[in-house]
Amino acid sequence: MLFNSKEFLLFLPIVFLIYWFVVNRNLKLQNAFVLLASYVFYGWWDYRFLALIAASTLIDFWVGRQLGKEPDKKQQKALLTISIVFNLGILGFFKYFNFFIESWVEAWDSLGVSMETSSLNIILPVGISFYTFQTLSYTIDVYRKKLTPSNDLINFASYVAFFPQLVAGPIERATRLLPQFSKKRSFSYDQAVSGVSLIIWGLFKKVVIADNCAYFVNLIFESPGSYSASELFLGAVLFAFQIYGDFSGYSDIAIGVARLFGFDLMTNFKFPYFSKNIGDFWRRWHISLSTWFRDYLYIPLGGSRGSKANQVRNIFIIFLVSGFWHGANWTFIAWGGIHALLFLPLLLGNVNRKHLHETHFKWQDILKILVTFVLVTIAWIYFRADSIAAANDYVLRLFATDWNIFSVFTKSPKHTLFTSICIFSIVLMLIQEFIAYRKGYKEVRLNIVTTVFYIIVIILLGAYKNPSEFIYFQF
Repeated sequence: MLFNSKEFLLFLPIVFLIYWFVVNRNLKLQNAFVLLASYVFYGWWDYRFLALIAASTLIDFWVGRQLGKEPDKKQQKALLTISIVFNLGILGFFKYFNFFIESWVEAWDSLGVSMETSSLNIILPVGISFYTFQTLSYTIDVYRKKLTPSNDLINFASYVAFFPQLVAGPIERATRLLPQFSKKRSFSYDQAVSGVSLIIWGLFKKVVIADNCAYFVNLIFESPGSYSASELFLGAVLFAFQIYGDFSGYSDIAIGVARLFGFDLMTNFKFPYFSKNIGDFWRRWHISLSTWFRDYLYIPLGGSRGSKANQVRNIFIIFLVSGFWHGANWTFIAWGGIHALLFLPLLLGNVNRKHLHETHFKWQDILKILVTFVLVTIAWIYFRADSIAAANDYVLRLFATDWNIFSVFTKSPKHTLFTSICIFSIVLMLIQEFIAYRKGYKEVRLNIVTTVFYIIVIILLGAYKNPSEFIYFQF
């Protein structure tokens, strides 16, 4: 079920009313209802894949309980291995099986050896990369003694399948979200208003910015050879705003919906396009994933400790794995590798934490922000392109001399309309985020006037389109 669909527009108020006015007196019943609503939400896409969520839930719930009882360290490691192998196993099969088969065949073909094989018609379950990492965080934290094992299956299952963030995050740690299911929740008007504000803001970023930018992005990336360097550059910039509006828009809606039900989800984006370098960018972009890799992969590898060679190795591992997490294509690995290379000068110069505690905007940082945005935008080309060769060709065409042609944006009244909408919506978003960024907020805060305004904009500029899936559903 899509957040931007008519089904969800009906689903949300029904669940909200039952949650607060029918089952609100009994916490266990309330949590059971959250679980039921979450399974309906996910099953709306394809009910068959509910079995995967249920299996992951049951196995990790059992592993967690056994870890709490088992004193022997070797047995604890064996139990943790069961959780890791199962979760990464189903993730690997559904997401990467065909990729490895095809890469194996291509490798032999490059050596002149022809191999006959066939790929399976495997459907990638929506959100599998997110909920497998979420359940893994639980068993790992129980193993590390950072979390007491849950003895309530309903609470744990509700945590795993919590519908606002089930299919595209934020990836919530059990240490943070699971205890919220054990506490009685009371309706808060202020929290609900804040939630609605975030939902509206998220819908604006998705429906108005991302979906309208996608019109030009799809045209240009499908046939980059047909466009000038200036059009290619603007196409890359529009994709940067498309993916940001799409993904951060989902996170805003998820956090807002969770607040309607009395839950607090972590902030997943903190104005990443105001970052001053690549390190700062990754502290602001997809925070739940970057901190997950930091705590469960980077630090166990040694992190920033040890020799520079080990630090460089760890940086490349973390970025390459992060790229591969996004999809079964060499383009995502290349994208991760580019970010590792961009991060390398910060590491070698010991300035990767330079802006760690800075929250307010400084005018003298504008050049740093622009340079960082351009570097990130060029890297996004590899994220969006169908192949590394196509991405390389796209980047090379950026250095052509034809920088005064914008025909794709004005060749018809429809194109001119979409251009106007894209520019208008991006400027509005940047103004709102700039205000919040300067004041040190972690998210955009809308008042009643701006909320009504954005609702009108969403209706006028987005309601005529069929709902489109969020980009990160494929990851």
